[in-house]
Formats: sequence, structure tokens, C-alpha cells
Amino acid sequence: MLESLDLDRSLDKDRYRQEADRLMQQLRSLQSDCQRAKMPTLVVLEGWAASGKGQMVKQMLGHMDPRGFVVHPTLPPTAEDQARPWLWRFWLRQPARGQITIFYHSWYVRLLEDRLFGHLSDPEVPTAVRQINAFERQLADDGTAIIKFFIHLGRKELKSRLKAYAKDPYDAWRVRPEDWQQAKRYKRYRALAEDALIQTSTGHAPWTLVEGNCKRWAEVKLLGATVAALTAAFDRRHAQLPPPQLPPQESLRPSEPDLLAEVDLSKSLSRDRYKQRLQDAQLRLRNLQRDIHHHKISVLAIFEGWDAAGKGGAIKRVTDALDPRNFVVTPFAAPSREEFERHYLWRFWRSLPAAGTIGIFDRSWYGRVLVERVEGFATEPEWRRAYAEINEFESQLVDGGIVLLKFWLHISPEEQLRRFQEREVNPFKQHKLTEEDWRNRDRWPLYHVAVNHMLQRTQTVYAPWTIVAANDKLYARVKTIETVAQAIEGALARRHP
Repeated sequence: MLESLDLDRSLDKDRYRQEADRLMQQLRSLQSDCQRAKMPTLVVLEGWAASGKGQMVKQMLGHMDPRGFVVHPTLPPTAEDQARPWLWRFWLRQPARGQITIFYHSWYVRLLEDRLFGHLSDPEVPTAVRQINAFERQLADDGTAIIKFFIHLGRKELKSRLKAYAKDPYDAWRVRPEDWQQAKRYKRYRALAEDALIQTSTGHAPWTLVEGNCKRWAEVKLLGATVAALTAAFDRRHAQLPPPQLPPQESLRPSEPDLLAEVDLSKSLSRDRYKQRLQDAQLRLRNLQRDIHHHKISVLAIFEGWDAAGKGGAIKRVTDALDPRNFVVTPFAAPSREEFERHYLWRFWRSLPAAGTIGIFDRSWYGRVLVERVEGFATEPEWRRAYAEINEFESQLVDGGIVLLKFWLHISPEEQLRRFQEREVNPFKQHKLTEEDWRNRDRWPLYHVAVNHMLQRTQTVYAPWTIVAANDKLYARVKTIETVAQAIEGALARRHP
């Protein structure tokens, strides 16, 4: 790809001023369009050291409303970043709807500098490529316009600029030892860049290659490509047809297995047996908490289930065994305004537990294919593609070292009704029962289908479901805590045999 660029291309000053002024006016107008249309925009600037990325950012933003954009320089990961999956810090910095976010370097340091300096081995590259492509596709499917630039320099030009910057007292601080390594290992870095560009130039996030030897040419090309990409993004939006309104599926088809019907809801424990097993499991889990803290292993347990299925009681029995300094329980309800302005996975990414800690989610990203599907908060294309997005997300969590557990607490409609009626007359539990609970109960057939589809399509080797028979609360609580302990023991055995 890079060999196709003509690095001798240039632009004289008069033509540069004329073109730059025209494009900046267009870009300012397009920024207003982005804000009105609530379209998030992501601009990625990659390329050689000293290729003029900083000046290009300054030029791009010179005529824009500063309230509508943010620039994120990608620095070495902090200790907090390193305690989570590597894409975590980039998910946190995604643009809100209507905002333009510019990454001065980005997640591509994973395929460029990390490879150059041996922080990413060749066998790990395909996983990183797959994660990057999934990340960008998920954002694009959610409506984000992604514009990626790689600014290319010749070897002689690179060395010349680095020497000039190093001699300038105002610019010398910007020249890193890693930049000199790019010049020293020019062929290797160029080969890594070629490989990354080929593997990550996709229909939803193509690369634009910029000849960088002439700064004026590079700036005008970057501005022109940005204007063209935003204009094309608006054209695609206007051409989109509204999703079809199909009737909801109220029953499983003959070809679809009913996984919930296979659950033995008669499972139960006596009170004495419950106390003994619970005590043993809680002691076991308390000791394991010390081990995961020592070995910097993070655990995430998510709890889904029918209303009144006993999620809160199961979570409490897990946390009763734990040191409160090393776990966090995060309940999820309807997204806040800030959360609604971003990809639906954003709020879950930012709540991931750090290495050595336990995170517990009361409800999770599965709301996309459950309540959002049934209640119509997500369109059919949105919730249908969510199955793949969720599987990719969970794969990245597991690849990032998280021990992931997924619980579905299952009860019968009769047991749910009994618990609802009990809550109605119990002054200490009345706050748990809402009109929404009764309305959801009326839609049990729709949720029954949605839950079965969820279990079928997100059951993976790396993130399997545990379906808990929860008609008997005692059995469900013990089953849950024993499963958590078993998963942690398995992770410790695999990583520290």
C-alpha cells in the first residue's frame, strides 16, 4: 500500500492557502451538521514520528467550534489501564453523539510500536487485529463515522525532521527515544505498518494514506479526505431506510430448542444442608479472594434472571464472604443521558473490574437482547447484531484475563406470581414490586423467547452460561457461590499450576 504513494507530491503556498481555507469552511459547516444530526465522529491520526500530526490537528481545529470536539493523545498505558483489557482506555474515550473525537495515535500502537519493541508477539497479532476490527465495526454499526489516516514519510525526510526537532529548544522535548528507533529500524516499522494497514482497512473503517514529505500537501489532503468522509457519512444516513416493523415472536419455532424447559426447577436444599454448604463455600471464596488479589486476576460475575428470581439474595451471599475493599457491585437500570449518548457497551466497559478485584453486575449488556428487544427500545437490526457484538466483547474480556461468569436465575411463572403476591403484603419488600414488574409478567411469552435466543446465541466455550434453578432460593444461592469459587479455582490452576 505505501509503495503506491508518490512522496514527491507538493503544493505551493498560494494554492495551499486557497484550498485550506475552502476546506476549513466546509469542515466547520459539517461540524454543525454532526451536532444537529447527533452523529459521532472518530478521527484517527497515525503515521511516522515527526510526520506533522500535531500541526495537522491544530490546522483542522483552527476554524471549528471547540465545544464540539476533543483531542486524545495516546500516551503509554497507566497502571490503571494495564489492570484491564487493553482496549478499555480507548472505549472510555469514545465520542458522544454529535461530538468529534480525534486520536493522536490510537489503538494502532498495539500493532505498530508494541510489535516493534517486542511487547506484542507475532502469535498474538491475529487476536489484536480481530479485536480492532470488531471494535471499529461495532462503533460504525452504531452510527459513528470513522476516519483513519496514516501519514507516510520517506526515510531521509524522517531523519531530517527528527534532527531538526532535536536541535530546536521548543521542539526537542517532543522527540522520544522510540522515534529514533523508527528511523533506525525504518524497514521493520514500514513492514509492520503495511501489515496493519492491509489487515484493518475495512469497508466501515478504511485507511486514507497521506504523502507526508510536503506538509502543505499532507494538510490539504487530510482536510479534503475528512470533508469527503463526513459528506459520505451523511449521504449514507439519508439513504438508510427505516427498519421493518415485524411482529414480535411470541413462541419458539419447532426448530428452536427450549433450554428453559429443560431446567429441573424441583431442585432444593434443606435448611441444615444449606447452612453447611453455604458456610463451606463462603470460606472457600474468602480464601480465593486473597489468591486472586495476589495473582492480579480479575473476576466478573453477571446476574440476569426473571423479576423476583432472587438475584439480590444470591449476590448478597457471594459478597457476605468477601472483603469489601476488593469487590464492587454495580446495578444497571435504564441508561443515563450520558450513557445513552454512546454505544450501549460503553457503560459496561467503563465499569470493568481492575486486576485483582471482583466485579458483580446486577443486570448487564444482555438488556440489549432482552428488555430492549421486547420493549422496542432497540430496533430489530440493533438487537440482532448485538449477539455477535456481545460474543466479541466477552471474548475480549476473557483474552484480557478476566474470569467471566454468567448466571441466569430461572423460576416458573407460578413461583414468580407467588413472590409478587408476597411482596405486595410485606411492608419490607413492597418497594421491590413495581407496575413495570406486573407489565413484564404479562409479556412472559415474549421474554421466554428472548431468553432462549440469548442463551442459544451467546453460549460460548470461553463464556458459558450457568442456568440456575431458582424456585428454591436456598439451592440457587449455594449453586451460585459454589460456581464462582469453582471458576476461580480453575483459573488459578490454569495460570499458576
